Amino acid sequence: MKASTLQQERQQYIGKIQELIYELKIGSVMRKNVVSIAPDATINEVKDRLLQHHITGMPVIEGTNLVGFITIADVITCLEQKNQDCPVHTKMARPPFPSVYEDESVIHALNKLSQQDERRVLVFNHEDQFMGIITNGDITTGLLKAINLGFRQEEISQYRASHIFQDIESDETSLVMRYNVAARDFTQGGEASSKIKKAMQRLGAKPQDVRKSAIAIYEAEMNLIIHTARGGNITVEITPKKITMTVVDDGPGIPDIEKAMQEGYSTTSMTIKSLGFGAGMGLPNIKRCVNEMTLQSEVGEGPGKGTTLTLVIDLS
Repeated sequence: MKASTLQQERQQYIGKIQELIYELKIGSVMRKNVVSIAPDATINEVKDRLLQHHITGMPVIEGTNLVGFITIADVITCLEQKNQDCPVHTKMARPPFPSVYEDESVIHALNKLSQQDERRVLVFNHEDQFMGIITNGDITTGLLKAINLGFRQEEISQYRASHIFQDIESDETSLVMRYNVAARDFTQGGEASSKIKKAMQRLGAKPQDVRKSAIAIYEAEMNLIIHTARGGNITVEITPKKITMTVVDDGPGIPDIEKAMQEGYSTTSMTIKSLGFGAGMGLPNIKRCVNEMTLQSEVGEGPGKGTTLTLVIDLS
């Protein structure tokens, strides 16, 4: 096989992985059938269960509630102290733990795992019920399965509406979509980028263009959710030659645009960072994905204030 062909295939896989990280939900890749133990069990029982299932830690469940977490390190400490018969609830770690919601995107779990240097993150639903565990290994496995499924579906059904613009008789044809994004609505984060991605796929856009658009819009969408007072809106115009994305809010604006463009610079509160957001990579990630980027901001809130971000991707 030619080197150029291998390189193209490699880029295709890398692009697909980047796309899926933003698209896949945590619930679809997490470990659901989690081995657990009761708080009144002994450390000896924990040791046996960890060895039996080849794992390094497990949640402590009382009834249907997660009340703690116990790891192999806790077991080793107890064994060294010849305290293997003590109950789990006396040695377990207690909440709160690093956690995510099952309907959030995989990128959120990756942020938590990397920012807090965790081996695992606990997954809950919005009723605060424990649903499972997610690790880097679970994410890798889920991505590989999704990639294989996606490629098979493309081979089986190559649905494309790629001639839609040519079939409409006009001097210039475009498709315009508009999405409203609410501030602090993390449960809906990623909805706009997912819908835009699907629209572009149905229009026959090339995978690399779909991927770049989805990543840019996701980052812009999360900026509206995290940083604005009242949210904002995203307008997307698709023509045969380019996609133009305009993201608008009415405050509070960006005091220093030059600093905001630096990787790692963040004004996000510790509360938001504890949720796995605000790593300071949003605008730099957007810039890498687009051909043109214009950022205008007026500090303050209300009419005439806020930020307008205009992005252009040339369609190949």
